[in-house]
Amino acid sequence: MEMIWFALLAVFFNAFMARYFAASTADGPLGIRPNRFYMALGAACLILVSGLRNNIGDTYLYMHSYRVEDFSWSSVLQKDDIGFNLFQMLLKQYTEDPQLMIMLTALVTNALIIIVFCQYSRMIELSLYAYITTGSFIVSMNGIRQFLAAAIVFTATRALLEGKWKIYFAIVIFASFFHQSALIMLPIYFLVRRRAWTLTTMLLLSLGILIVVGYNYFSSALFSIIENTQYSGYRSFQEGGANVLRVIVFVIPLVIAFLGKDKLRRLFPGGDVIVNLSLVGAVIMIISTQNWIFARLGIYFSLYQLILLGWVIKLFREKDQRLMYIAFIGFYFLYFFYENVIVLDIRYASDYIRWPF
Repeated sequence: MEMIWFALLAVFFNAFMARYFAASTADGPLGIRPNRFYMALGAACLILVSGLRNNIGDTYLYMHSYRVEDFSWSSVLQKDDIGFNLFQMLLKQYTEDPQLMIMLTALVTNALIIIVFCQYSRMIELSLYAYITTGSFIVSMNGIRQFLAAAIVFTATRALLEGKWKIYFAIVIFASFFHQSALIMLPIYFLVRRRAWTLTTMLLLSLGILIVVGYNYFSSALFSIIENTQYSGYRSFQEGGANVLRVIVFVIPLVIAFLGKDKLRRLFPGGDVIVNLSLVGAVIMIISTQNWIFARLGIYFSLYQLILLGWVIKLFREKDQRLMYIAFIGFYFLYFFYENVIVLDIRYASDYIRWPF
């Protein structure tokens, strides 16, 4: 975990400096452009720690598969998620080392996420701090293909906010070639492009609660639908539900956003869409308390919640913002320690970097 702690400190510091030395701009909702030098340093820390690992989640399986698979055109075309397999086929023309595949995936995933944060997160250091402390960074090293797809979809944020559905749909469909679950974001376009905290909000939350109460019926129907797809194996998934504490962590920013909804609309005109995306993610997290596999879908929405986290401090009175900033840092630090050290006991390993270097 030492390298993860190092990444947390280095990324937060550089992102804070990037905002401190930001330049004014009339482009976008922020009014500022984070300093590129410090953002590049922060991004490099994330990418190197992620890209040089050889464990965490499915990393070993991806590396083993890269070594032994025959990525011929015939095999690639027969498999699902053709985009990722095509990427591996092309890469294997140049190297047999799977570490480069891990590095390039980490580079693209984290770079895309940081670029969008720079455009839409008012306090980018908090978004990146939460990216690590809420576990999203570690999940990106586990569900490699799906998080890559989520990062690609994330780049369509501007198209989503501006109602450019052709661009948005094209990006989502492209992302689905890396993980088919990205297609869930197509109907989401029509659901979230509306004012937050309306009847739709209540219906969404009610739906989540109803699914939890009637989970046995819901799961039977869902798994029957996906029975003949690549996700049919999830029917036998028996690792229990997501931690309730994770759901609480996901919901807290939404509670603050609700209490400060009018101020958020003044500060961030596109905030309603981001709030609605976070709400959908919260509903999915509520459902995932019954079966953890549903939290996988939450990956697509967690990134928007991180944008929201970059605004919540600004919703408090100015005299309270410093205290809430410190409280934010402390709360997410404790959650990160509990979840990843006490509960999951995450161990980081690399053939290239070791603490203390």
